[in-house]
Amino acid sequence: MKLTIPELSFVILIGPSGCGKSTFARAHFRPTEVISSDHCRALVSDDENDQAATKDAFEVLHFIAAKRLAAGRLTVVDATNVQPEARKPLIALARQYHALPVAIALNLPEETCRERNRLRADRAFGPHVIRNQAQSLRRSLRGLEREGFRHVHILTSPEQVDSVTIERQPLWNNRRTEHGPFDIIGDIHGCYDELVALLRNLGYAVTEGDDGPCAAHPDGRKAVLLGDLVDRGPKIASVLRLAMAMSAAGSALCVPGNHDMKLVRALRGRKVTVNHGLEESLAQLESEGEGFRTAAADFLDGLVSHYVLDDGKLVVAHAGMREEMQGRGSGKVRDFALYGETTGETDEFGLPVRADWAAEYRGPAMVVYGHTPTPQPEWLNNTINIDTGCVFGGALTALRYPERELISAPSAREYAEPARPFLKPAEDRSAQQELDDVLDLADVVGKRIVETRLMGKVTIREENAAAALEAMSRFAADPHWLIYLPPTMSPSETTARPGLLEHPDEAFAYFTREGAGGVVCEEKHMGSRAVVIVCRDEGAARARFGVTDGSIGACLTRTGRRFFQDAALESALLNRVRDAVGAAGWWEEFATEWVCIDAELMPWSAKAMSLVRGQYAAVGAASRAAFRPAIAALEAAAGRMSEDGEIEHLFARTRDRAEMAERFTEAYRRYCRSVDGLEGYRLAPFHLLATEGSVHADKPNVWHMDTLSHICSEEGLLMPTPYRTVDLASPESREAGIAWWERLTEAGGEGMVVKPLDFVLRGRRGLAQPALKCRGRDYLRMVYGAEYTAPENLERLRNRGVSTKRSLAANEFALGIEALERFVRREPLRRVHECVFGVLAMESKPVDPRL
Repeated sequence: MKLTIPELSFVILIGPSGCGKSTFARAHFRPTEVISSDHCRALVSDDENDQAATKDAFEVLHFIAAKRLAAGRLTVVDATNVQPEARKPLIALARQYHALPVAIALNLPEETCRERNRLRADRAFGPHVIRNQAQSLRRSLRGLEREGFRHVHILTSPEQVDSVTIERQPLWNNRRTEHGPFDIIGDIHGCYDELVALLRNLGYAVTEGDDGPCAAHPDGRKAVLLGDLVDRGPKIASVLRLAMAMSAAGSALCVPGNHDMKLVRALRGRKVTVNHGLEESLAQLESEGEGFRTAAADFLDGLVSHYVLDDGKLVVAHAGMREEMQGRGSGKVRDFALYGETTGETDEFGLPVRADWAAEYRGPAMVVYGHTPTPQPEWLNNTINIDTGCVFGGALTALRYPERELISAPSAREYAEPARPFLKPAEDRSAQQELDDVLDLADVVGKRIVETRLMGKVTIREENAAAALEAMSRFAADPHWLIYLPPTMSPSETTARPGLLEHPDEAFAYFTREGAGGVVCEEKHMGSRAVVIVCRDEGAARARFGVTDGSIGACLTRTGRRFFQDAALESALLNRVRDAVGAAGWWEEFATEWVCIDAELMPWSAKAMSLVRGQYAAVGAASRAAFRPAIAALEAAAGRMSEDGEIEHLFARTRDRAEMAERFTEAYRRYCRSVDGLEGYRLAPFHLLATEGSVHADKPNVWHMDTLSHICSEEGLLMPTPYRTVDLASPESREAGIAWWERLTEAGGEGMVVKPLDFVLRGRRGLAQPALKCRGRDYLRMVYGAEYTAPENLERLRNRGVSTKRSLAANEFALGIEALERFVRREPLRRVHECVFGVLAMESKPVDPRL
């Protein structure tokens, strides 16, 4: 005997003690799926038979059941459940979590139950208990469906119980195994000509046969019709014929709209108010045969409220679908799919005021819906309404999935006058941008696990999040511009070469171990990391970033602060970058209105300059002043006591320290050049991070350098970054790279950055370092002090570890790219900030700042 139950259901076992409920549950369900009242009684009292603990036990049972149902897990309750008052709270739980309640009643003979209990030493109660429970069960059997059970199965003998097999049936809305691609089409309302034009624009072949029209896509794409096929428009029957034919042929899915369901009731003779376009549908269908009207009513009535597609990544419904309702089956789910949510109020047009459920949506699935006409489709929290009011003179719109591309066919004319005007001029700022103006603290505080494409899950610890919140709330730039923060950079491993702490050999060896065939060596400029975002004009900045202050971009530090306190200076820099981008033809080449660039800004930021002048310079000057009399005294002493080896050693040591102090002074001076307005600055870009529709992490690093050279000149604000490529398999190429580094550092340069040829390199254990820095000996005096090259100091410094720094760099790199990809996909700003905030949080982790 086969019992079919929905895959997501709340199974209530019903029967007197001894009927075999627990044995039945063990035979047909996983142990984790079954919640036993006896077990819950033992949990709270250490005794399964302690009837005094029954109330607490059922509170535990209901709590566990609620958690499982909320998570979408099939749940089985193993208890007697023979009385309606015991079943009532369970039915309420099923309704609350939109799970289908299933009753399986074991109505076995009383003698069988009594005999089984007699053999159990732990069931010392009289036969009247079994009799009362059996009588309560028999009184309940006829009313189980009225109580709310959607499926009722009654077993009446041990043989029947033993013969049972359970089949779990997927819910009708579960199409997770269908991955598309899909073309999701908004409310049609009888606009057949526009539907045919749209399908053809989408690449479908529309044919007219003896049985009516049909359409199919040569590449196997499937159309998804979002309901409201009928009412108001001129060709109701043609739309129905096409939808029915495509559904039957497997080239379309269709969900019902509220107008469709009202038509069904009318066609089946139920009492309805004939308004809002129903009169047109009935009049047009009157000329069709009774057979077609019956078939149309059956088709519409059989439509499923909503579909969950592509492994749960896509949900389609006429009026939308809350996260907790997706993939569930209940009357409330169907009502929400048809009508959405209203506040209970009416507006000045007499129409219900709709609650904006999408503004509160936080689900991972993309929800595509219609129902309420809008001037143009708008993304809001990973949802999109594509009803653009074709029947009211707007357009019929389709969303191509997974491409997220919108295609529209304009309406031939206004077929019906809308009760509420909707074809108003589009606002510069989207609904998503308006919503993003207020950021929710709950989206960034506490321990968070951020899912990234490059590294999977990245964990943000609570204490680091708190530090990031402090920095972001006090110092960060306008949050609308915070779409990316760059990662920290680890140095190469410590070299064993005499007198050096870092050398290119170790960087080359690292990338060789990680499987890179070659690397790009870029000169490391003596400046500060800068992220520059610039838009084509103020309108583009307002439309894409939601800023309203007239700015066209921002120049940001690694920690999300503005580089320039002087707004005029920042504006001048951004204008120069915009002009260079325009002159290079990037707006047209990349089909974009904005660019995001990773760069180095020289000289150091004002804060760093102050640090150099106030601390490093003072140390260097003090060292020189202190060494002069000491050297003179030791020189004189050495001349008088030439045979004293200790004096000679001290003299040489002091001379070396004086030379170190001098080199220290020379090093910091390079960072302290004066800046007179914009002309004193230089910006050296090295990554074209993103443009509209693209994050350029798929391009090799050489592409970035060559592409950026088109906006740079040797003499202007934008200067190119010199670089070399090194073939790691060639000793000659490696030596040439080392020689280039030596020339850079001997001339006083900071050193170089070594990157794999691929922007993203997958190494032996996952994501490899995006870059390693290899700094010169004199520059490192700025980091480790004037005398770090003394043999005893170098020996100590060679014990430094880089593993923590590299872990941070990899995590921050993954978070930064994820932030850009989310922004390019037009996800809500909170989703972008989740990653940007994560980078800032990582920066608060304790790590040696000199690395």
